[in-house]
Amino acid sequence: MDNFIVSARKYRPATFETVVGQQHITNTLKNAIKNNQLAQAFLFCGPRGVGKTTCARILAKTINCTNLQPNGEACGTCDSCRAFTNGNSFNVHELDAASNNSVDDIRSLIEQVRIPPQAARYKVYIIDEVHMLSQAAFNAFLKTLEEPPNYAIFILATTEKHKILPTILSRCQIFDFNRIRVEDMAGHLANIAQKESISYENDGLHIIAQKADGGLRDALSMFDQIVSFSGGNVTYRSVIDNLNILDYDYYFSITDRLLGEDNAQTLLLFDEILSKGFDGAHFISGLSEHFRNLLVGKDTSTIKLLEVSETIKARYLQQSQAASVSFLLSAMNIANQCDIAYKQSKNQRLQVELALLKMCHLLSVFSLATAPMPQTVAAPQGELKKKPDTVTKNDTLPPANTDEVPLLRNNSAVFNRTPPQETAKPAFTAAPEEPVTLAGKPKMSLMANLQSGGTTTKIPNFRELGKQVEEALAIEEDPYLKGEDKEPFTIDEFLQLWTNHGAKLKAEGKSASLYNIFTSVTPRVLSPGNFEVLVSNKVQEKDFREERPNLLNFLRTTLRNFDIEVNARVEETTVVRKPYTSLEKFQHMAAKNPQLIDLKNKFNLDFD
Repeated sequence: MDNFIVSARKYRPATFETVVGQQHITNTLKNAIKNNQLAQAFLFCGPRGVGKTTCARILAKTINCTNLQPNGEACGTCDSCRAFTNGNSFNVHELDAASNNSVDDIRSLIEQVRIPPQAARYKVYIIDEVHMLSQAAFNAFLKTLEEPPNYAIFILATTEKHKILPTILSRCQIFDFNRIRVEDMAGHLANIAQKESISYENDGLHIIAQKADGGLRDALSMFDQIVSFSGGNVTYRSVIDNLNILDYDYYFSITDRLLGEDNAQTLLLFDEILSKGFDGAHFISGLSEHFRNLLVGKDTSTIKLLEVSETIKARYLQQSQAASVSFLLSAMNIANQCDIAYKQSKNQRLQVELALLKMCHLLSVFSLATAPMPQTVAAPQGELKKKPDTVTKNDTLPPANTDEVPLLRNNSAVFNRTPPQETAKPAFTAAPEEPVTLAGKPKMSLMANLQSGGTTTKIPNFRELGKQVEEALAIEEDPYLKGEDKEPFTIDEFLQLWTNHGAKLKAEGKSASLYNIFTSVTPRVLSPGNFEVLVSNKVQEKDFREERPNLLNFLRTTLRNFDIEVNARVEETTVVRKPYTSLEKFQHMAAKNPQLIDLKNKFNLDFD
């Protein structure tokens, strides 16, 4: 029985043409070999399993090939190629920097560089996981990397380029490897399956490629696992069951229920998903991806962004026609917020269920938002009635140059959210308090004519109307409680409540600056019910001003006196300048005792 060789090794590319998904790098290397423009140091960087080490080995074999092909590929038959394939080439050295990362390992490598190649043109050193080298090893390697012998070529490979010293990066040609596309990986897996006489479904291979997340080595490992699991029949269902992947059918089904606003079936389907062992975070993340694919499928120019098989793509295109863009964007936003709050929640299942229920009612919310709002005006008795859409011919507008307020066809436009269309604006003037008249008769609004059949209504002045609106808004925004109580209280009662409020702020975790005001400052009595708090800086004044509504509401309701006022003021401090030099100290003491000046002059003293 032959030893089993995993697909990642058995089908490892041997030429540049067989490298999957890195054509921009292989073409550059082949042109450099054909034009004899090889650099002395290369740096291959990118995610795991995308072909960095493979390309380094192909490059090492190709540059020493004695029978180079016209397309820049190695022949594979010369002595150098056969020695490399058999693993006994003396001109290619591989070093694993993860386990040989000390400065002594690099010094040993530098000693080997001094030995010229044997029966070959170049001596190639491949250093894998180079970012694992220590700081001293990097510094020991710098000089050799900058000025190596003309026959030495270094190929460095790493998955973490940011950990490499800038001095190393500046001495290398850097090649960034891309994540391999799903289509490329699925095609490569299909070729291997054909060579191994393995039956497969394209949908199953696409699932493996998506799960690999751009790494071909991971895809090949999963492919071998599925082949063993299914007995050589790679189907969509076998891949789903073995890799524990949430089926596309669940996402399509739950989206249909969301569009149908079926709360019960949505929650039951989510419960079924949880019962199969899937995590709620994994489900909500996959649902967001599903909504994204539906949104991508609504435009023909973005369909190419769907990295799925043709069968699944057809289902996406079909369901995308039933879901509106507004629904998809809102649902994606809800799913994103749920994903963010999921890990911090103590009841994680409730987070997902709440998000699903919100999505179920999105269409109803959109219907309410787009429904026309009934326009109303005030009737003489104060009730609200619908405004008609038409007017009679007898209802005419007065000329713009009259002193009376013109009757507008749509008086409710003042309160509409959408601005009216721009028309010629008549000149308005202040309206008198008495009812406005026209042609010697009481003038009525069109709405009043249609509803009351001739009842006269008073047209409000627009300035007064605006003032009333401002006053109403000010009342709504007023944070202070209103009351008529004015019961007397003692200073001790006030100070006790002052201390209690400070303790409440500490329990709520308010800022230390605000808490210090209530513990270190005693309010001053300016007049009965009027207090002043002296604070030391503007920060404390701002904090107190923000807390003042809560404080006054607490004091007024507890003491039953709504005349209580407490204000803060920054205390002005006078800075006294102290004498520091000898002369200043002498002048300060002489001002208090002038006899010191006579003593100084008598003995001819100085301040040296």
